[in-house]
Amino acid sequence: MQQKKGVLAWALILIAVLFLLVMLVLPLVLVASEALAKGWQVYVKAITEPFAVKALALTLEATVLAVISNTLFGLASAFLLTKFAFRGEALLGACIDLPFAISPVVAGLFFVMLFGRMSPIYPFLRAEHIAIVFAVPGIILATVFVTFPFITRELVPVMEAQGRDEEEAAATFGASGWQIFRHVTLPNIKWALLYGVILCTARAMGEFGAVSVVSGHVRGKTNTLPLHIEILYNEYNFTAAFAVASILVILAIVILILRNLVEWRAKRGLKHAD
Repeated sequence: MQQKKGVLAWALILIAVLFLLVMLVLPLVLVASEALAKGWQVYVKAITEPFAVKALALTLEATVLAVISNTLFGLASAFLLTKFAFRGEALLGACIDLPFAISPVVAGLFFVMLFGRMSPIYPFLRAEHIAIVFAVPGIILATVFVTFPFITRELVPVMEAQGRDEEEAAATFGASGWQIFRHVTLPNIKWALLYGVILCTARAMGEFGAVSVVSGHVRGKTNTLPLHIEILYNEYNFTAAFAVASILVILAIVILILRNLVEWRAKRGLKHAD
């Protein structure tokens, strides 16, 4: 019996290793080899040409703004869902999860219908020279939409486990709402918050579907890195496409390292607390 368990364990390990090799390691090796296929100088030229630099800048801009807005929304919504009982609580939770259920392409179409030429508010936007769809604001809105559940869903379980006793005790001793949040709530959720921020950042940087619909693919203006990679690939400029893709790979690896560090620190903090 013990021998059968050992064989099964090794079989499962082998399957897991093969899966990771095919789905993770080989693609990374392929990206690196194709990016450097024509030499280091071609690689540097591909990632430093103006369109690539502007795409990177737009990706970082949309990511930073999405993370900031989702952090504020995530804190507020998680606090509301866990510290208060109210009508519509289940509805709010379902609305927060909506981006998980809707295709990003559908989300992009939603913003096109809401702010595009067919929108009832389009005449006002045009009169005021406000461009949302096929402009940077539309990209930011689409990125915010597809990423806003991440921080809330990381915070809610932690805050539910924390309960309300500590906040209520602090309020009894006369602490203000800000003091309660800063000295009681935030220390208990900081690792979950950081973890949610990291997941939100990773999702924002790699977003393609919704951004592709609302961007208009204006080269040098509304193309993020994923869209720029698609254009290069469609132009059969494979070396440049893989070179730019390697930037996203490097950023993803950095985010993965940060995520593991946050998990390690969180587990270490739980052990010390015990």
